Parts: sequence; C-alpha cells; structure tokens
Amino acid sequence: MAQQWNNSGLRWIWVALVALVLDQASKLAVMASFQLYESLALIPSLNLTYVHNTGAAFSFLADAGGWQRWAFAGFALVVTLVLLVLMRRQESGQWRLNLAYALIIGGAIGNVIDRVAYGYVVDFIDFYVGSWHWPAFNIADSAICVGAVLMILDSFMDGRKAKEA
Repeated sequence: MAQQWNNSGLRWIWVALVALVLDQASKLAVMASFQLYESLALIPSLNLTYVHNTGAAFSFLADAGGWQRWAFAGFALVVTLVLLVLMRRQESGQWRLNLAYALIIGGAIGNVIDRVAYGYVVDFIDFYVGSWHWPAFNIADSAICVGAVLMILDSFMDGRKAKEA
C-alpha cells in the first residue's frame, strides 16, 4: 500500500483535471456557439449537435420526472470517492488502472457539474452511419468509456500475468 500521495495512484489525478477542463470548455463553447438542436456537419458520419440529456447514458430515465438529476449526481460522487480511495491505495506505477480511474473521475465530475448547474448534461458529439445515429455524447462520456475499457484491459492483463506466474 502506497504511503505518500505522490507514490500512490493519486499522482495521476492531473489526468482527471485535464479531462474535466476539456469537457467543461467544450460544453461552454458549444453552448455559446449553437442554439439547442443546431447541428454542424464536421466530416461524414460526425456532426456537432447541441442537445440536453436529463437522463444517464443513452438518455436512460430522461423522462423520469426530475429525481434522476440528483440520483445520477449522487451516484457519480460516490463512484468518484470510491475511485479516489482506490487510487490512494494503488502504486503510482500501475498506470493503466490509475489512468482508467482518473478518466472516469474527470468524466463523472464533468457531468455532475452539468447536472447541478443546468439540470441536464450538455451533449454535442453526434456520430452516425447512414440514417442511424448513436446517442449524442460529450468529452466526459468519452473519458468514462475510455476509462472503463482500460479497466477491462487491465483485468485481462492481470489475468494473463497471474496465469504466466
């Protein structure tokens, strides 16, 4: 168990701060430049489209009446606290897991800020193929997904190391 914060996974917390700043800056830029539902084609299969999401991933519980705003914010804060404790207990050299935790923390806090400040999450990345559109997302959502993939990869890597030993 790491004793000092700079030898622990908390050494990677700067990644969470970068993800948070990029997320909030991009959302502020979209809100300042677009009207709600306005869209701008960037490249084939990718638009910037300003939307509000009152639900969770894929607008889950978006029409639940408002209680979900605080439930999702509370859940994200609990997950953030748990991940901070895990980072504190990790050695700083476990880069894949620390990076995953930091990305998830940065993304979770980015979306919590939106939920508390606006009552919804600002989404704007619109990926599509033909007429099928993936639900709009943002930088925070991307950080959370990349973090989750890194956690899964780390679990496979740990499994392979244990098998080799």
